[in-house]
Amino acid sequence: MAESFFVVAQQVVILFILMSIGVLCNKIGWLDSKAVKSLTNIVLYFVTPCVIINSFNREMDRTLLRGLWVTALFSFGIQIFSIILASLVFRENQNEENRVLRFATVFSNCGFMGLPLQQALLGSVGAFFGAVYIAVFNVIVWTYGIWEMSGKKEEISLKKLVLNPGILGTAIGMIIFLLEIRLPEVVAAPVRYLACLNTPLPMIIIGYYLGNLTVGAFKKNLKQYLVIALRLFVVPVAAILAMYLLKVDSIIAVVCVIACAAPTASITAMFATLFGKDASLGAQMVSVSTLISLISIPLVVTLARLLIP
Repeated sequence: MAESFFVVAQQVVILFILMSIGVLCNKIGWLDSKAVKSLTNIVLYFVTPCVIINSFNREMDRTLLRGLWVTALFSFGIQIFSIILASLVFRENQNEENRVLRFATVFSNCGFMGLPLQQALLGSVGAFFGAVYIAVFNVIVWTYGIWEMSGKKEEISLKKLVLNPGILGTAIGMIIFLLEIRLPEVVAAPVRYLACLNTPLPMIIIGYYLGNLTVGAFKKNLKQYLVIALRLFVVPVAAILAMYLLKVDSIIAVVCVIACAAPTASITAMFATLFGKDASLGAQMVSVSTLISLISIPLVVTLARLLIP
């Protein structure tokens, strides 16, 4: 158990070192909010789709295909469980703050934080199943997530859902995988190179936001700690128990646990801004949960590896 913990912890420390570069760039003025927004767009619109396509650019295998559907099913189940849990804990629908708290509880940073860790621990297979998890996650974010934060069903847009870069990347990847299309090297090489940016760039971006964290953020709203407890411990432990009872493959289990044990999604602050909610509360929970996740992720992933070897 100790060995498994230190393996995961080592990978988290590597990510933390990359985050610290973002903190440093923030403090010395090399990065500002405008530059970080541009970097975020590069990650969202180019790097993440390339990671997904690169992960699916492999020989079609029945085991992988079966695992794909199992991962998609558990991704959906974990999101539904999180939605029910958040709705029970933060019940008042008319309370605008509760909308942000529910959103922060349900949605994890499975793309920016989860995917690099899945790739580091499990290699290309981890990235493959991680991409499947994210595809389901994106569908729920751009439907339920928009309705939750805005309070209006009219805000849900099929166009935004279909044109989401993660969804497009998954669609292209699925076609390549299922039809066994081999990308020519002149296309595959740039995709691989861009995919390699998936670990350093998101960590530097997260580090920039951590650089804005103040001591006051830890005392500003105590409800954030309830969100963080649900987000970092309750949801992943419930997922581990479900997958243990259902005897899920260990690689798929670790992929799902990493994804649902990731801190609050960075999109929380963006959606809060977009729909006129408390963006500072959203940003605060992203930063504080990210800091605490550096300890919680090794613990819950080690538990998963212990129970589901």
